[in-house]
Amino acid sequence: MIKNVKVLVLALLLGAASCSFTTSDPDPKKDKVLIQLISYVLERGHYDAKAMDDDFSKAVYKDFLTSLDPLKRYFLQSDIDDFAKYETQIDDQIKNEEFVFFDLAYNRLMKRMEDAKGIYTSILDTPFDFSEADSINTDYDKMGYATSEKELKERWKQQLKFNTIGSYFDKKEDTERAQSSAFNEEDFDNTEEGEVDSAETVVASAKDTTATAKTDTELEQAAREDTKMALDEYFEFTNELERKDYFTVYINAIVEEFDPHTYYFAPTEKDRFDMQMSGQFQGIGARLQKKSNEVQITEIISGGPAWRQEELEEGDIILKVKQADDEVATSILGMRLDDAVELIKGPKGTDVTLNVRKKADGSIQNITITRDVVEIEETYAKTAVVEKNNRQFGVINLPKFYFNMENTQQRNAATDIEKEIMRLKAQNAEGIIIDLRNNGGGSLSTVVDIAGLFIKEGPVVQVKSNGEEPEILKAKSKDILWDGPLVILVNEISASASEILAAAMQDYKRAVIIGSKQTYGKGTVQNVYDLNRWIRENDYGDMGALKLTTQKFYRINGGSTQLEGVKSDVVVPDRYSYIDIGEKDMDNPLPWDKIAAADYKTWDGYIDYDETIKNSKARMAKNSQLQLIDKNAQWIKSKQGDVVWPLNYEAYKSKISENDKEAESFDALTKYNSNLSYSSLPYERAMFKQDTVLQEKRERWHKSLNKDVYMEEAINVLEDLKVNAIKHGKVAGVKQ
Repeated sequence: MIKNVKVLVLALLLGAASCSFTTSDPDPKKDKVLIQLISYVLERGHYDAKAMDDDFSKAVYKDFLTSLDPLKRYFLQSDIDDFAKYETQIDDQIKNEEFVFFDLAYNRLMKRMEDAKGIYTSILDTPFDFSEADSINTDYDKMGYATSEKELKERWKQQLKFNTIGSYFDKKEDTERAQSSAFNEEDFDNTEEGEVDSAETVVASAKDTTATAKTDTELEQAAREDTKMALDEYFEFTNELERKDYFTVYINAIVEEFDPHTYYFAPTEKDRFDMQMSGQFQGIGARLQKKSNEVQITEIISGGPAWRQEELEEGDIILKVKQADDEVATSILGMRLDDAVELIKGPKGTDVTLNVRKKADGSIQNITITRDVVEIEETYAKTAVVEKNNRQFGVINLPKFYFNMENTQQRNAATDIEKEIMRLKAQNAEGIIIDLRNNGGGSLSTVVDIAGLFIKEGPVVQVKSNGEEPEILKAKSKDILWDGPLVILVNEISASASEILAAAMQDYKRAVIIGSKQTYGKGTVQNVYDLNRWIRENDYGDMGALKLTTQKFYRINGGSTQLEGVKSDVVVPDRYSYIDIGEKDMDNPLPWDKIAAADYKTWDGYIDYDETIKNSKARMAKNSQLQLIDKNAQWIKSKQGDVVWPLNYEAYKSKISENDKEAESFDALTKYNSNLSYSSLPYERAMFKQDTVLQEKRERWHKSLNKDVYMEEAINVLEDLKVNAIKHGKVAGVKQ
């Protein structure tokens, strides 16, 4: 339970400025070329291209204004009245390569944001009265715009008071806990003689704590200072945004009307996308954060160049950056964070010298690092082994179906999964779990290759372009790498490629699918197009890229996963069970449909496949932990509608107390223990000697697996499948 609601509010505030960063100067001609390019690609390449008409214009108008001011803290109703005449003209402006509405909204936002700086500063100069009977409604979608500057200031006051009361509550609770833990001298009346000295020390320490406790007035002031610091940092961030950044938001308000997964990447955003898909980048291997005009090291990535060199440390401040062929270093004080990152990262094998102020002693040092390929370990598949009843089973967690778009020779999910299966076979594993929970997808070709590790030369998925016959993508493997028991874990966030693998294994009856009632429901295929390839002579710099929905995919049984997802064989509740989180809950999703089934035969390696599922369902129905998880999911859903918060301290405290009391009934969820022991494979254990960070990450993962009731049931299912296979003479590990 998050007591301090201001964290949520700040996240919403930051959401208003979550856009891409570009590095070139604003250029109206470039904007015209960009809108022309995107319109061209959308109209000719999208699977289900929409007509850009008045209805389309209204939708873009609404989404763009919402993205600029989601909490309705900047624009006045008079601003909206000024914008309204353009509500049905955006389609015409797109066709005419005009930006009248965008420029009007952008310039007005800049003025209102500048006004807001004065508003919040003025409000936070005055103490809040938490004894007043007041409240705030946080359902911003249903809220209208302020009709006057006076009303707008009152909204800011309520919002800031809401932020501050959360911080005040936390500070007051901490103070009261410290005071209540102080011992009275009477507690030591019966102290033995040898314990007198230590008892007196405790009493003295308790008296010091009580004596230095802050008053309510001081706590309120400190809470206001926290709120002001958060807003200062937020506006420091927004100050770095330029017109081109907001123009990217505008472009995406346009393209996302076609479907939820069509998206424009500004140049640096495309770099981030490539990094996320491949799990690697070229640089020094450090994560950076900007604070008070300084760029600080927040993390040294394990295994990267900076980690290997052991000179750069977390907390160090980078002052200047010098390239190997430059004579003078470039100061990055006050520079946009993305621009600073561009200077620091670079091709493998090149040197960069960082002028750094060390956290430890404040000394200034020059540190030269040779850039290299940096792998983000969290992206990649990881494996654990678990023993139950003298049988070993393997667990492979796959966060995404990663691949390198620029270099297909680099590591990808299929080759990594193949290696992990080989290692598990060497450990005599008798069953494997593929954990696809929270896996949002990735490469289509990669998932086809992974399916081929479990079936022999057969269709995996059907892919259809608009107006064309479906193409059947088949597994190319002539031999099956793993023919033993297989379970796939999914949840509501398992999407796209995860759904392809789960659906194929389910249609073949090759694996038992355990998880949510249905997966995410994304049955569409996207391709990323470099917009620069359409311009022969480009004087405008990098134009970025467009991720475009070009196809739909279908199961080999002919059904679509679009909207409906994959229905689990064994349905288990989780915290997302009652939350609107799937494709069907998004704006502008493509519809569900079906096509003819492909020619395939179900897996003949299992006996009593259906009986195994029946037995698992029976176990799950009796499982008290799952029943509690279901109640918790319903409670979480009920809290989504809790949008009115008191700004009176006693009422706020009472509401928090009530929520905490309700949350306590779910404490057993965190105490669950399956009493199973998980461990890493031998090759990884050998790495722990040099990489203690990796060891700590794996130990945390293994601990979470031990508390995972879904994983426990997956192991039960593997055991059932194995026992049945042995009983009927089907022994895993023999190629078929």
